[in-house]
Amino acid sequence: MTTYLVTGASGQLGHLAVEALLKRVPAANVAVLVRSAEKAAPLKALGVDIRIGDYDKPETLEAAFKGIDRLLLISSSEVGKREVQHGNAIAAAKRAGVGFIAYTSLLHAHSGKLRILSGEHIATEKALAASGIPHALLRNGWYTENLVQALPGAIERGVYASAAGDAPFSTASRADYAEAAAVVLSAETVEPGRVYELAGDQAFTLTEFVAEAARQAGKPIAYHSLPEADYRAALVGAGLPAPVADMLADSDTGAAKGGLFDDSHTLSKLIGRPTTPFAETIATALKA
Repeated sequence: MTTYLVTGASGQLGHLAVEALLKRVPAANVAVLVRSAEKAAPLKALGVDIRIGDYDKPETLEAAFKGIDRLLLISSSEVGKREVQHGNAIAAAKRAGVGFIAYTSLLHAHSGKLRILSGEHIATEKALAASGIPHALLRNGWYTENLVQALPGAIERGVYASAAGDAPFSTASRADYAEAAAVVLSAETVEPGRVYELAGDQAFTLTEFVAEAARQAGKPIAYHSLPEADYRAALVGAGLPAPVADMLADSDTGAAKGGLFDDSHTLSKLIGRPTTPFAETIATALKA
């Protein structure tokens, strides 16, 4: 009996990955890692084994990983702390005897085009290689939801700002990436060493994205592409912490260099269906 564990299971991607995994394997074979009992509440009804552990507390991880054959290591949301946190998880997995790790990295991480985000992912990929644990890399592209989350303010102000110019984005929904993770983790035979560059089927520019959002919202929205420094200043002015503004502005600049484009269609091939069109994700968000 193969056992599975999904880290970060109370997060948006993690919860979706658990649900996708449960369509493929029995709940009795699935464990989830959360930081507290409170965060476990939404997962209890799924019938999975709840395990408490924290990337910042290495002593909690080895026990949480005991008896696990395949681990989905979902990258931490704490940019700037990820290298240490992921290192803690990998070391604990090795001590616990985990047989395989699938790690959610970044699309074309080694290109370095998204400077701030890629550094920690590259460090984690190196730590996995050094660990000797069989593993696969799920290099996720941008979630369409990353772009959609700015729409309420854009609709209100009539302006959607970015530093990405008219570069192509190959985004997919968070659920698409979660399904891919479940497919890789639950495969009859895992493929150690595989690197999956995962992105949406449909490339589009932010001009096209904003035009579609305006059409669906029934309100005019102008797309303004700003220099990176100006965009960062606008984000800080809107109340975002400086490190978050730095990351978002740097990511847009990386996108302008082609860092979030991929036309391999690896994601749709993996999940066996087309990826979710960006217009559909916009519609879902606007209804909400």
